[in-house]
Formats: sequence, C-alpha cells, structure tokens
Amino acid sequence: MNILKPLFGITLLCFFTSLYAAEIQTIEKELVYIVPDTRIEFWEIMARGVQNKADSLGYALEVYISHNDAKTELQSVAKALKERVAGVIISPTTSSACATILKLAKKKNIPVVISDIGSEGDEYVSYISSNNKEGAYKLGKILAKKLIELGFNDGRVGIIAIPQKRLNGQARTAGFMQAMDEANIKGADIKQQSTWSEEETYTFSKEMIEAYPDLRAIWLQGSDRYKGALRAIAHAGKKGEILLLTFDAEPEFLELIPSGVVVASAMQQPYLMGQEAVLAMDKHLRGEALEKNIQLPILAISAENIEQMLPIIKKNVLGIEKIKK
Repeated sequence: MNILKPLFGITLLCFFTSLYAAEIQTIEKELVYIVPDTRIEFWEIMARGVQNKADSLGYALEVYISHNDAKTELQSVAKALKERVAGVIISPTTSSACATILKLAKKKNIPVVISDIGSEGDEYVSYISSNNKEGAYKLGKILAKKLIELGFNDGRVGIIAIPQKRLNGQARTAGFMQAMDEANIKGADIKQQSTWSEEETYTFSKEMIEAYPDLRAIWLQGSDRYKGALRAIAHAGKKGEILLLTFDAEPEFLELIPSGVVVASAMQQPYLMGQEAVLAMDKHLRGEALEKNIQLPILAISAENIEQMLPIIKKNVLGIEKIKK
C-alpha cells in the first residue's frame, strides 16, 4: 500500500486550510474609518484617535475622506463592503445619509460603529457621541453670565450653525437656545455652514452684524473657521462689543480663551471618541457585550477653568498623547 498519497492529501488539505484561516484572520483584522473632512481639526484629531487604538489592538486601518460629500461617502462605503472588511467606523456627512449606509452594511453582514453626528437609522452596533445638548446648554450659561456682567444682556446673539439636518446640530441649537431663553436673551439669525470656509464664516458674521445693530455675541457651532468671525467683528469696529464663542477647539484656543479673544468653547473629546469607536468595534468582533449608545461629556471651557482642565484638553480634545510638564 502506498501511504504517500494519503499523507500528501492530508498535507495539501492542511496547507489550503491554513491559507484560508490566514485569509479569514487578515479580513478580521481590517477596519475602515470614513471621515467627513480631515482639513477640519476636529476630524483630523478623531482620525488620529481611531488610528491610535487600531494600532494598539493590531488592526489594519484604511481611512477614507468624504470631503463633506454624501456621494463620495457612499462610494467609500461600497468599496469597503466589496473588500469584505471586518468592520466600518463612520462619522457620516448627514444623519439621513447614514441610514442608507447602515442598511447596505447590514445586507453584507458587516458591522458599523458610528462616531459622532448620528443616524436616522439604528442598525449599528454602537454609537459614540457627545452630549451636544448639555454641552451647548452649559456654554450658553457661560455666555449669559458674561453678557450680564458686561451689561450686554439686552442685545442679541447670532448663530453660525453646522447643518441642522445632523442630529448633533439640532441638539446643539436646542441646548444653547434653552440657556438663552432662561436668561431672556434674544436670538438674532441662524445661518448654516455649507462650504465650511473661513470666507463663508466671515460673510455670515458680517451679514448678522449689519442686520442687527444690537448684536452682542456670535456663536460658531464649530471651531476651525473662527478667524472669519473675528475678522468680521474687527472690520466692523466691534472688538470688545461683540463676543465670540465656539464649539470644539483649536490648539491656539489654549491662548485665546485665557486672553478673552474667544470667550468660551464647548469642547468635545474627538481623540477619545475615536479610540472608543475602535474599542466598541473590537468588543463586537470578539463577541463581547457592549453598549448600543456611548455618550461622552463635553467640556465647557472658559478662562475660569481652562488651566485646571488643561491635561484633559491636551489629551482627549487635541490628541496630544505625551503631555509635557
């Protein structure tokens, strides 16, 4: 009896089995993160948080940039699903667009974790978000106190908003307006960003300053185009008469807030959010129980507490891992 044939067959079977197992293992270790626009500091920091945790857990990661375009985003999702990645982490362009994406991923049996913005659909394994309403409310309380101190509380407050089709945008506006209503401070106009440019912020600010002579503050529901608002205030000769406050943070805010150039900012923790998104996906892929909705606090930062909060701001908000003492 020739025993070589059975042995050869077994060896060949083991070889192909190991190849298949290796392929499965590789697939299980591949993740995709789809981000709106890394030109915006907030998203760039979140992407670094995703990358940091993916690296530490041994996942290969591809980052696709949507450039704030729903069509580009959908194309990126289609590519990820075709490549049979283990999981998709997404910060969607809009909450309505994300609902479609979730349905497509479900058909391919590929799990999705959402990191910020939110979705009108609920077919995700976990949603990492910030408490936008509470953060905006706290920011509004800081502004109201400052306006009263300066005797500006009889004036109006204008809002340059992120798209209100986004659930986080709706929550920010609701929380902030609640604080304004409680302080009997009147609203001016609300303008929604579309090009996300400094020039757009400048134009919106200029229009509000011209339309409302009693404008006393502008709230920018982001942070990266704050220079446009400051430029409009300066050009109108209103420095010190119109206050600026923001959502999120830029590195230079560590100096601008203590100096009073920016009165306050409600800072999300994008680096931590990115890390938490990967941790949630990892738990799901391992079959562990995890929370469907994970909400992180927003830091309401002003000159009064920025020094105390500096270590947390540097690490979780700005993504500076090693804090120099």
